[in-house]
Amino acid sequence: MKKLVIAYSGGLDTSYCAVSLSKAGYDVHAVSVNTGGFTEEEIKSIEANAYKMGVKTYKNIDAVTSYYNKVIKYLVFGNVLKNNTYPLSVSAERIIQAIEIIQYAKSINAKYIAHGSTGAGNDQVRFDMIFQTLAPDIEIITPIRDGKLTRQEEIDYLKANGIDMSWEKAKYSVNKGLWGTSVGGDETLTSEKPLPDSAYPSQLEKNNEQKIVLNFNKGELIAVNGKIDQPQHCIKELNDIASKYAIGRDIHVGDTIVGIKGRVGFEAAAALITIKAHHLLEKHTLTKWQLQHKDYLSSFYGMHLHEGQYLDPVMRDIEAFLQNSQSKVTGSVFVTLRPYHFSLDGASSSNDLMNAKFGSYGEENKGWTAEEAKGFIKINGNQNKIYQQIHSKS
Repeated sequence: MKKLVIAYSGGLDTSYCAVSLSKAGYDVHAVSVNTGGFTEEEIKSIEANAYKMGVKTYKNIDAVTSYYNKVIKYLVFGNVLKNNTYPLSVSAERIIQAIEIIQYAKSINAKYIAHGSTGAGNDQVRFDMIFQTLAPDIEIITPIRDGKLTRQEEIDYLKANGIDMSWEKAKYSVNKGLWGTSVGGDETLTSEKPLPDSAYPSQLEKNNEQKIVLNFNKGELIAVNGKIDQPQHCIKELNDIASKYAIGRDIHVGDTIVGIKGRVGFEAAAALITIKAHHLLEKHTLTKWQLQHKDYLSSFYGMHLHEGQYLDPVMRDIEAFLQNSQSKVTGSVFVTLRPYHFSLDGASSSNDLMNAKFGSYGEENKGWTAEEAKGFIKINGNQNKIYQQIHSKS
């Protein structure tokens, strides 16, 4: 038997892969990675179905803490929103899932690894690049991509092999994780249609206004409403509170790794609130130049992560910069939740650079005289004055 590990979600594509590869003589070991999207009941159901597909073993890896420490933490430090919109919910997950799966494959000395990606999306790139980099000797097998299979062809094959489950395609494809939930449907295949409210997993439950306090320590969310916990648990707590207001819905339009435009809906209440609250605290505690250089480095970090370049050493370099930038980002941010939106009311920090003893913007200067201000302005304008005088005729 040829030992093979399959990235197994329990959906149609990975079910087809599990059955067909078992029939082809592979010793199939199914692995799914929990990045915050599985309940205990769902894990048990996926495991039971995996064995129906003929796998030899099934393993679910809890990677929520690893996901936070290796990726989410830096997305918060960088205030990363792709195209100023999307918190990289799914693309960030895939990186961690690929790393965990290939590490498991190496631990059991598997010679083959498989995933159910098609040839038209981003995930094939992320999985293949991680697998190739960390285990170049393990052969990658992709039955759906290689066979250019349609959904109906997969269903017909499974039925012919005695696997007759409910394969009807749900109207909306939902992928849930700690850092947000993606939602795809017919509407996201076009450019003009919005997703209906019913497509989003969290529905509006609360209409009242609610004020909450988020506490950060060196850039990490450590408490919600005074309840101190590990950051990943605080993110989940915040999402449980804010999702009842149907906060965090949007549609992201972006460039895929394979060169075509893509559109996807998402719901990420905790991610958006955390990033915006963290950014507000940074604006109070970091210098002008720290903020400026963080902006473009964070943008590079998010793009490289999305493109599957997580293992490039430049990512560790940027992470070191982002980590170091957070030493003074400690304090509280006050947030008001309302149906479908939130507002940042203010921040409090012992490191607040908006200190009245140096002056009040637009009101009173305490740290310099009027004559000093005039001299500063004159010298500050020298370059423009010289340029304009030299080129006045042109």
